[in-house]
Amino acid sequence: MTETSLLVGPFNRVEGDLEIRLDVTDGKVSAAYTNSPLFRGFERILLGKPPTEALTITPRICGICSISQSAAAARALADAAGATPAPEGEKTAALLHAVENLADHVTHFNMFFMPDFARPDYAGKPWHDRAVDRFTAAQGSALRVAMDARARLLHIVGLLGGKWPHTLAIQPGGVTRAPTMRDKVRISADLTAFRRYLEQQLFGGSVEEFEALTTVDALADWGRGDVALFMEIARDLDLAHSGQGAGRYLSFGAYPLPNGPIWQAGTWTNGIEGPLDTSGIAEDISHAWMLGDAAHPSQGMTVPDVDMSADAYSWCKAPRLNGLGYETGALARQVVDGHPLARDLAKQGGVLARVGGRLLEIARTQIAMESILADIDPKAPFMDRAKLPANGEGMGLVEAARGSLGHWIRIENGAIASYQIIAPTTWNFSPRDAGGTPGPVEAALVGAPVREGEETPLSVQHIVRSFDPCMVCTVH
Repeated sequence: MTETSLLVGPFNRVEGDLEIRLDVTDGKVSAAYTNSPLFRGFERILLGKPPTEALTITPRICGICSISQSAAAARALADAAGATPAPEGEKTAALLHAVENLADHVTHFNMFFMPDFARPDYAGKPWHDRAVDRFTAAQGSALRVAMDARARLLHIVGLLGGKWPHTLAIQPGGVTRAPTMRDKVRISADLTAFRRYLEQQLFGGSVEEFEALTTVDALADWGRGDVALFMEIARDLDLAHSGQGAGRYLSFGAYPLPNGPIWQAGTWTNGIEGPLDTSGIAEDISHAWMLGDAAHPSQGMTVPDVDMSADAYSWCKAPRLNGLGYETGALARQVVDGHPLARDLAKQGGVLARVGGRLLEIARTQIAMESILADIDPKAPFMDRAKLPANGEGMGLVEAARGSLGHWIRIENGAIASYQIIAPTTWNFSPRDAGGTPGPVEAALVGAPVREGEETPLSVQHIVRSFDPCMVCTVH
């Protein structure tokens, strides 16, 4: 038996800092320990400030999913105020949020995930030359056209939010700018242009036809666009059985509208549906450089252990729901919402499943955005009054591109007394808990092959990137 230890990181093409220590036994990962090595302290920065400053400060946590943070903060403040956003404002906020999430998904597939297959390590594979042509970093033809399409899509945020990132358009009572009929026409043109990119490049067919796929076999037989190249690679490298998770998925529900969210909230555990009960959430800090005890985020605090106790190995807390770790993200959203393709993918639960779930969500998000836009009435109010209490608390739950994002605020004497955030990558890249149970990525990495001489194993990179980590959000 041969045993070694390998420190992998920092990872390129990952937002923020990430290190992973691997125990390797006979050429396979036997244990993994994920470290988020950068503490930023946004939850500490917010203490003592007026509650509305959360709308300005929390989006600065991240430059690629700032609207997600903004939407969560606005919903937490609305909850504290006992307010409901104006219906048209809620629709507009959902459209803004969906635009950002869709842009993130397309960026991840083209710029973060697929370029790994253009590496010289895969030279000689029957698909390698096509991967080089399409996905070589900063040069591939797929990257260029995808980034042009993404820029056109984000034009919608400019129309509705004034700027991206860090727009202040989303407020507890709605949005700050009511789109006109002219804006709707321009947004519709932008969505049509993005649909054209999806149907000509990524899918090679209609988004409705792709959304209608119900099985992994049907996905494998799709045979068109960049999806076909990915599926060919996945089949050759057996990505279906790489990085398999525990089969537990969580979603807070995506894109709230006046009649309910577009995609439902809940859990899904190895084929069993469950409700979402956030009272069961606790942040375990037994292996995090944090002081205090495990607590629900409404009662917790973020107090860094500046001495960096030897018992810990990450600044990331370990969120658990009823004592269990849950995977979150695009696949989880679609599984919880009940899409048949997502649930068939979840039976595999590996790299192919996560990327396939993200591709499915791209198609479904395009369709959802077009529906939201059509339903917006420019003549109706887009903002209702939301008066914050001097004392109170609130919770804001949304779905960022990478998964479930929660903000919990407590207000005392007109100031923020506590502000706790659990980001998607906090769920996915959490360290072990008090019971020694690894987080989702740590568990998924077990069994990954490590070839002789590899310092950053390709299999490990594929698994890590399949979760689409955003490390700056992880410890915020």
